[in-house]
Amino acid sequence: MQQDLCELTAKQLVNGYQEKSFSPVEVAKACLERINKFDSVINAFCFIDVDVTIKMAKLSESRWQSGNQLGSLDGVPISVKDLLLAKDWPTLRGSKNSRTDGPWDEDSPPVARIREAGAVLLGKTTTPEFAWKGVTDSPLSGITRNPWDSTRTPGGSSGGAAAAVACGMGPIAIGTDAGGSLRMPATMCGLFTIKPTGGRVPSYPPTPYGSFAATGPLSWSVEDSAILLNVISGSDWRDASALPHLQQDFSENLGNFDHQLRIGWSPDLGFAKPQKAVLDATINTIEQIQALGHIVEEVSPPFDDPTYIYEDLRAGMSTAAFATLDEHKFLQMDPGLVAHIKQSRKTANLQSYLAAEAARAKLGSQMNEFHTKFDLLLTPALACTTFEAGIDGPADLPGSRHWSPYTFPFNLTRQPAVTLPCGFDEHGLPLAIQLIGPLYSERLLLEISHQYELAHSWARKRATPDLPTQI
Repeated sequence: MQQDLCELTAKQLVNGYQEKSFSPVEVAKACLERINKFDSVINAFCFIDVDVTIKMAKLSESRWQSGNQLGSLDGVPISVKDLLLAKDWPTLRGSKNSRTDGPWDEDSPPVARIREAGAVLLGKTTTPEFAWKGVTDSPLSGITRNPWDSTRTPGGSSGGAAAAVACGMGPIAIGTDAGGSLRMPATMCGLFTIKPTGGRVPSYPPTPYGSFAATGPLSWSVEDSAILLNVISGSDWRDASALPHLQQDFSENLGNFDHQLRIGWSPDLGFAKPQKAVLDATINTIEQIQALGHIVEEVSPPFDDPTYIYEDLRAGMSTAAFATLDEHKFLQMDPGLVAHIKQSRKTANLQSYLAAEAARAKLGSQMNEFHTKFDLLLTPALACTTFEAGIDGPADLPGSRHWSPYTFPFNLTRQPAVTLPCGFDEHGLPLAIQLIGPLYSERLLLEISHQYELAHSWARKRATPDLPTQI
């Protein structure tokens, strides 16, 4: 029963609570047992508070028994990436330089919203130091591993969140994405995710990466992500740049989608170097999408290589974000991050930053023009499958700009994007495509993703990591 509970989606859990098939306490205990069983191998969690989790589950159980449940997430276990504030829990961001004494006296907006919705907080999930890279290892938390193959990375920087969901430690998780940090680990762990339009989910405290960043769900099903997005996109006065709250249910009637879409697809955006297995899977998925009645045609890249735009902006943002760090603090840090900070301090200047902002605005206009002709843009999600844990990239594609060239452009444009699982390679490692919509088109992306999911459902079983042999 406990393993079965860990196989269920958030929607299935709520249905079970309504039918009194099981309780939030049973589900929370099942998730905690699974964490206890597998996390010594996977290292998805950096903080767990069993007493608080069980207390929240008991409160939810009482609400369900009295008919006073709070809604679509009441009693659903959710993990939170350790970049997001959670009241009474430390937020250390993968760094030994973070303060450990708090005060931990408030929730970030998405955590506040899920708490109000009655969700059961499972704990904080691992991130690379200050979420600076696309894999998940840090001096503070060590190496996080992929449940499909524990010698490999789950991606990052929301790698702990993705790994936890992939092996059933919880049905859904909250992560962040400032260059692909939801989409990279979702792809490598075989999950669905949506990076919402920038500002759709309120953010606090402010970050120098705010105009890149978005907060979103990681889940097994499209519907679960839609349900969670409904909740975390609620308004919060602390974020002055947040979008107005939509009076729209992202999960309502997802299965009624019957529109024909015109989709442009690019195998390389003009600068990526995808592996053959990735391209083969993408082409196969395109054929499946065409069979659903949509028009898909290959297009010339709608923009030139925007890598320099991202890197020039990031250099300025990193210089500001880490201005107080000195050589003494560098001794405790990820050497790669230290090198990035030092390089940023050398190259960042006002002229290059403003030039990059102007180029970014042009990039956004080019994508707006693209969407006057095409409803969506389709690309591979990554240029490769998951690779060895503990390194920043494969030898032939060093660094995430090389192995994840498809994600960061749409942080620059703030557009919503999803990664849609589309099977496994010959080694049993997950593959995915990416769909990008115009600004504010989360509903459209969720609808076509759900349509594809119904027709070509990806693996429903959670990954089962290999445990060390007992002697």
